[in-house]
Amino acid sequence: MAEQNTAFQTNLTEGSVPKKLLFFALPYLAAMLLQAFYNVADMMIVGWFCSDAGIAAVGTAGNITIMLTNMIAGLATGGTVLIAQYVGSKRYEDEKKTIATLFTAYGLVAVVMTAVLLPLVPAILRLLDTPPAAQAYAEQYLYICVGGTIFVFGYNAVSAVLRGMGNSKSPLLFVAIAALTNVVLDYVLIGPFGMGPAGAAIATVFSQALSFVLSIIYLRRRDFLFDFKPKSFKLDREKFRLLMKIGMPSSLQNILVSVSFLFLVSLANSFGLFTSSAYNIGQKVNSFAILPGIAMFQTVASMAGQCLGANDPGRAKKTTLHGVWITFIITGLIGAVVCIWPNAIMSIFNADTQTMRAGDTFLRLLILDAVVSVPMFVLNGLFMGGGHTYATLFSSFLSSIFFRIPLAYVFALSCGMGLDGIGLSMVVAPLGGLLFNLIYLKTGKWKERHESLAAQAVLEG
Repeated sequence: MAEQNTAFQTNLTEGSVPKKLLFFALPYLAAMLLQAFYNVADMMIVGWFCSDAGIAAVGTAGNITIMLTNMIAGLATGGTVLIAQYVGSKRYEDEKKTIATLFTAYGLVAVVMTAVLLPLVPAILRLLDTPPAAQAYAEQYLYICVGGTIFVFGYNAVSAVLRGMGNSKSPLLFVAIAALTNVVLDYVLIGPFGMGPAGAAIATVFSQALSFVLSIIYLRRRDFLFDFKPKSFKLDREKFRLLMKIGMPSSLQNILVSVSFLFLVSLANSFGLFTSSAYNIGQKVNSFAILPGIAMFQTVASMAGQCLGANDPGRAKKTTLHGVWITFIITGLIGAVVCIWPNAIMSIFNADTQTMRAGDTFLRLLILDAVVSVPMFVLNGLFMGGGHTYATLFSSFLSSIFFRIPLAYVFALSCGMGLDGIGLSMVVAPLGGLLFNLIYLKTGKWKERHESLAAQAVLEG
């Protein structure tokens, strides 16, 4: 058995469930809030110094960068689940091999994706019906962000590994540094240097690179399981197969969600510059509102993964129920603020009066979407923790593809609701995924084969 350094590790299988949930979720939520804040800062500072064309450019191109991150995030989720179950079952040698395989695969995929996507930037933006006034800005922003893909992937890989080990505090430190760096550079490059959206992209990539490099230095100095030396980057065939088995459905799930939103941004762009600007501002606000749900999804996946690895499905289910109520409370408070002051929030982005008028009701609908999505997110975390990624994939397919896209076109075009119709589709869509999740929970199938992920390397190796 490998010698285990527990400095980065937390046992989530014992003690009070609510306390463990909050202990793990709050630092992770804080890290996500900081990460979302510096993403919003790009658009906000662009809005101050540029125009609605800059807002539309950063928002449209930003959807592509989010999709890129989400595509590879499934592999990271597979790593989180495997590592959590290996920690729960005390299989530390398997944990070490999984970490090395995850980092190696991430690096290879990042290089390939960068090379493939750079020549396609103009075509992708035209496909999204980017407003002509925003096209050049969007191209500048996307070229730079795609060029920095390796750093974004690297940071997310480190965070995924630490979450599987039950450590959500270290990623908070790394992202706090990135957030502060990004905001300062945003202001300097967009303001005094007048670089517009390109300056925002440079700030984002540089801050992610700094965060990634510092995280490596931090981990190496504390005798982390992986030393980041070139000879340590290895693909273990069995662990890679398990990562793919768990991670590919999760990656496909993320792609489905991202694709659905690309359809929506294209639809919003077709209504003109101010509607496009309002949509992108609304999406940035919504990115804050859904963070408690996403943070609890990852928390429950890590905690349930350890519990299922320790053969305790009862505690995993209890974790899920507590996670739903905690997230409802936090999301509801955020929603109340947005519903009371939607125009004040949009004014932060220096939005045009026409943009604010277009986004007033839309913003309120997006907040309702965040609240409705809470139980679906948390239940997906339970299923993900047990490695039941095909269940979460089907849930996402129902909400993102089967409901969200068709309803958006029906409400926005056929019913003549425009942007508000897009917002309404986002509220209704999660109900389909939630219904499936409740049925799957009732069947008890999520408990089955949970032990196989921890033992499969031995049984099939």
